[in-house]
Amino acid sequence: MTVTSPPPGTRHRTPVVLLHALSLHASMWDAQVRALRTRGHPVLAVDQRGFGRAPLGDRPPSLDVIADDLARTLDEHGMDRVVLAGSSMGGYAAMAFLRRFPGRVAGLALLSARATADDPEAAAQRHRFAELVQDPAHRPALVERATPLLLADTTRADRPELLARVLADAHAADPAALAWAQRAIAARPDSTAVLRAARMPALVIAGARDALVTPPEARHVADALPQGRLVTLAGAGHLQPLEAPDEVTHALGGLLDEVDATAGVGSGVPAC
Repeated sequence: MTVTSPPPGTRHRTPVVLLHALSLHASMWDAQVRALRTRGHPVLAVDQRGFGRAPLGDRPPSLDVIADDLARTLDEHGMDRVVLAGSSMGGYAAMAFLRRFPGRVAGLALLSARATADDPEAAAQRHRFAELVQDPAHRPALVERATPLLLADTTRADRPELLARVLADAHAADPAALAWAQRAIAARPDSTAVLRAARMPALVIAGARDALVTPPEARHVADALPQGRLVTLAGAGHLQPLEAPDEVTHALGGLLDEVDATAGVGSGVPAC
């Protein structure tokens, strides 16, 4: 977990919580942590259960467990209402948190996450992944096959160092945590009604070259949010915070300005 406070001399703005994608950890948000801290926001980049430094524990797989973990973490850091930004699995965790603790969400950013539940075929594929990833005979090939799909084809071709980093994180991830998370995601409910009831500034960020979440799925998420706005990044795939860090930071900055304006909070620093 990465926790940062604004530099001395800047006025505190709305706290931001960043939730990472499957097989990665809080460091995927490092560029945004630095930039948002400079803007004056307290920033909490969370290692979700089983990833990074967070223990997996023995709770049954459920995104509600992650949401409850997050609520306790916010309490520990004295954070009441926050802006939540979640990428992929982190987006599903953010929706679970919104369902359970709607009064604690001041703004919402969802990246590469569907509002709908998995259909039976997709859920079965996740359960199959969960089985294979825990088998040492299958795990290396499975990770090598599945992980590159997180990045755009152009990213893989032009930035091999980023592909190597993402692969390294995936190979280093605890197989039990990967299985737990896939089963939790497979069991998630449809969140469309939850998003329709979310009366706060909201942002959906999509990658135009995302091989896993389609443009219509991203549009559905944005349309479900009463104050939702869709930003599509032309050269990005599924992991926009890593593939297009400046563009993601700029989009989040706009959302945060909107949240702060709604709450009557002054920035004290120039807008991003």
